[in-house]
Amino acid sequence: MAVAEENLAIRHALLNLEDRIERMHRDFDKFIHDEIERMPDWERLERDLITFSKKKIFDLELANQLDRILYKFQNRKRIWLRWLEERDGASK
Repeated sequence: MAVAEENLAIRHALLNLEDRIERMHRDFDKFIHDEIERMPDWERLERDLITFSKKKIFDLELANQLDRILYKFQNRKRIWLRWLEERDGASK
């Protein structure tokens, strides 16, 4: 695979992962407000991010984008876990 094609595939994968984080955030909000019954599977998304982050990315821009997405996930994960704690505390 040519470098340009590989970088394009990585870029699309990164956009997909970022989109999944955004959808997960909306789904968590719906879950916390009892609009959906099932808690979103954030652990699967985390595993997918970890697996993807093990790939060698030689393009600096794409590597920086991956770092930004991983950071975004960690921040959102903190928010989701805090929401769950608050929800559990409010139901007691």
